[in-house]
Amino acid sequence: MMKTIIRAGILTILLCAGFVQAGDFKVGVVDTERVLRESVPAMNAEKKIEKEFSGRDEEIKKLIRQAKDLQTLLEKEGAAMSDTEHRNKERELTAINVDLQRMQREFREDLNLRKNEELAVVLELANKAIQTIADAEKFDLILQEAVYRNPKIDITDKVIKQLAAEKSDVKTDSKNHKDGK
Repeated sequence: MMKTIIRAGILTILLCAGFVQAGDFKVGVVDTERVLRESVPAMNAEKKIEKEFSGRDEEIKKLIRQAKDLQTLLEKEGAAMSDTEHRNKERELTAINVDLQRMQREFREDLNLRKNEELAVVLELANKAIQTIADAEKFDLILQEAVYRNPKIDITDKVIKQLAAEKSDVKTDSKNHKDGK
């Protein structure tokens, strides 16, 4: 019994000593999802992907319109068509739908792949920005993602600002190189 009380006392002393030393321990938390939504590199990546895939998206929309028009034709004038013509239109509609499903599946797969590639680049930039902030402000620990984060230790805004500053520095540097400076 006495050994248990002594152990509990020692444990309490060690825990208190740990809290005293942790007083100068600086912690920060970053909301990665917010960085991936609101940062300049993330928004630029989104625009780049939209531009890259807009042609294929229009092609799919055109095929959807074509299928709807053919479906409407079959519904309105199907009874007036000969059996052969009706079967041919149905086969054409089936072929369009098969092509459409294939194109949509390929589109989704390619889009997800490109998004993942771009997000990896943004995450790498964000990690570099976090490292820069950690070094400059002497953080001991920075966590990405937490169930709860106290606004006092949330540095997401700083990371987003750092990414915007780095992007403008990169643009300035590339303009200087283009101008021959």
